[in-house]
Amino acid sequence: MLIDLTHTFTENMPVYPGDSKPEFKQVSDMCGKGCTRYEVKTSMHVGTHIDAPFHMLENGKRLSEINIERFFGNGILLDARGKDKIDIDLLEGKSIKKDSIVFIMTGLYKRFGSEDYYKNYPEITEAFAREVVKLDVKIVGIDTPSPDRAPFKIHKILLEKEILIIENLTNLEQLFNIENFEVIALPVKFNLDGAPVRVVAKII
Repeated sequence: MLIDLTHTFTENMPVYPGDSKPEFKQVSDMCGKGCTRYEVKTSMHVGTHIDAPFHMLENGKRLSEINIERFFGNGILLDARGKDKIDIDLLEGKSIKKDSIVFIMTGLYKRFGSEDYYKNYPEITEAFAREVVKLDVKIVGIDTPSPDRAPFKIHKILLEKEILIIENLTNLEQLFNIENFEVIALPVKFNLDGAPVRVVAKII
């Protein structure tokens, strides 16, 4: 069984405040040149996307430099619904192995598209971030626009250790009470600081 955890990418999708909206431009159609083609103009941090270290670190790795094995792994879901912060207590009693992919479910993906989605979301604490660094996970993903706010200290703590960050996940509640699932999170191989990513959970 496969569960899609990715928002559909459209030109009308919401963006982080200050970012430019994506633009789709049709450059040919079946009636003209016999094929349909589009050009897309977008930030790399729109919709469900992944952050590489270069996003926040001057000498950090670009997405194209990340080993492909890092985009696959065993997943674990943390339930942060109703929390005003994502703190280390969420890790208590959890068996998180090295190279796991940690997803944090707040339920706020249901507000995706609303102004409130970008204003009111819980942040990851420094204690939580440093603990997942110790656990040596591959990725931290969340169903909010960001794990933190400016000056983005949590981003830097994770990315300094090459723990990738996925933002704007959706449908995480479909993984509730599922103990074993695999994650596939494949972005386009851009030589940049991040990219849209198709995230899928495979129930084992």
